[in-house]
Amino acid sequence: MPRPSGTEGFVLNQTMLRVRDPIASLAFYRDVLGMTLLQQLDFEEMRFSLYFLAYLADGEQIPQDPAERARFIFARETTLELTHNWGTESDPDFAGYHSGNDDPRGFGHLGISVPDVDAACARFETLGVPFRKRPQDGKMKGIAFITDPDDYWIEILSPNGMTGTVTAAG
Repeated sequence: MPRPSGTEGFVLNQTMLRVRDPIASLAFYRDVLGMTLLQQLDFEEMRFSLYFLAYLADGEQIPQDPAERARFIFARETTLELTHNWGTESDPDFAGYHSGNDDPRGFGHLGISVPDVDAACARFETLGVPFRKRPQDGKMKGIAFITDPDDYWIEILSPNGMTGTVTAAG
């Protein structure tokens, strides 16, 4: 189906999640999921920071020039933007953000494609990552759901494993 006129060049650039503690969230997305921090932007007057993460292709380099870096970040597909409102990490009264998976339901999850779901889940297990669903659980086999430090759900799937799931579902 062709794109509607006027949408040529549109790209899904980013999904934003609010996070309580950027240190824990950056460690999760960088060390557990293998993403690269592209840039951190701090807005002191408004008391928040933005962290842009993505998967880099082999050999891909983040430009050092600020204008080139901005083009690199905002022209690419699928960047994760973490937003931290300062003070939430140390506020004992802060109840956390709504994950979207409890009532009232809204946001559902992020999806990460991996070459081998079982191998990825074995690694997550050794790292102590919380699971919502393991690959062998439930009716949909071969996919898993883990959670990040703010309890956002992340689906772990393999493109090869999804071919039978999508075909079976219609």
